Amino acid sequence: MSQMDRRRVLKALGALGVAGFAGACGWGGDDDTAAQPIKIGLITPQNGGHKPVGDEMGNGFRLFLDGQDQLLGGRRVELITADEGETPDSARSAVERLLQQNVHALTGIAGAAALSAVRDTVEQARVPLIASNASAPSLQSVVYIWRTSYVLDEPSRALAPYIARELPAGGRVVIVAPEDLRTMGIVEGFREAFGIGDSRLSGTVVWTTGDLEPSRTAFRGAINSALQQRPDAIFCYYSGTAAVQFVKQLRAAGYAKTIYGPGFLTEGSVLDELKDRESAGIKTALNYSTDINNAANRRFVSSFRKAYNTSPTTYAMASYDAAQVLDKAIRLAGPASDPQQINLALGRIGQIDSPRGSWQFNQVRTPQQKWYLRNVQRDGRVHANVLVNELAALG
Repeated sequence: MSQMDRRRVLKALGALGVAGFAGACGWGGDDDTAAQPIKIGLITPQNGGHKPVGDEMGNGFRLFLDGQDQLLGGRRVELITADEGETPDSARSAVERLLQQNVHALTGIAGAAALSAVRDTVEQARVPLIASNASAPSLQSVVYIWRTSYVLDEPSRALAPYIARELPAGGRVVIVAPEDLRTMGIVEGFREAFGIGDSRLSGTVVWTTGDLEPSRTAFRGAINSALQQRPDAIFCYYSGTAAVQFVKQLRAAGYAKTIYGPGFLTEGSVLDELKDRESAGIKTALNYSTDINNAANRRFVSSFRKAYNTSPTTYAMASYDAAQVLDKAIRLAGPASDPQQINLALGRIGQIDSPRGSWQFNQVRTPQQKWYLRNVQRDGRVHANVLVNELAALG
């Protein structure tokens, strides 16, 4: 790195106000750099309601490292972890702590709001972040943030045309979702893809509040409002504990027709907590299913089940791909690469042979990828998100 470039990096890092952050970074082209470990910072929720997602993300990333003898791009990896916490501020603090340790790249971040919150910190530091969970549609015009998951409104946009085709003439679909700025964009994406002028789409969205740790009666009022519209289908947007409670309360209220939603409605441990009559008739759209029939997915699913005694989720898959992406970029950047060279190399990695199917980054640094329709069914003794067909290619 030239003295001028080094001064620019140190000036940008100094703007973070982190003491000693810029000193002795060791990112230059010295002959012994290739022999030094490459430092990767992994940020995931390690406590609280999003810990299961964080565990999946960490397991996916480590699985790739295990298969590569703890190397990325031929260089030994020093993996440094940080707790994302439960707020955007705690995520920002985690990123700053990792940057203090002179990491070459960052990965992880479970929350879309957290990812938006760390944007300026990452961009000013000029250290690439390969985010491995969903991002807000508004996160554009970034240089150092790449995403191996998807934009939040994409599953809704993939699923809406399918629902429009399935819904009978004179039928009605009602939307139920948490009331926040992020969700409003997702709902608008669904309405646009379904057809705003379509008379079968209810003009009244049923909004809910307090959805992070809901009680067993938290959704009762919203569900009653939705059922008063006599829906033939319900599209909803929940995950984790909220997804479990919403589905349980909706079924208990007597709704027996199809429930639609983005894939995280039934991803991870959600299905373990639902009974047959509750989960039957749930269809979701996601960029991943363990049923995808390609060699990369067969290897991934087999290795993941062997290592963790459970099936992988989209959270694990996207983090596994984040490690793949870094492996390719570090190799392209060369043995003495610094964060800026790795970031440039990320734009040249081309197609990724992923468990989800082949994909590549688009101009806004998110995947161009396929989306799949999944149906909850019994698979032996457990519920599973069984792949039905491809819905769309987005990105």
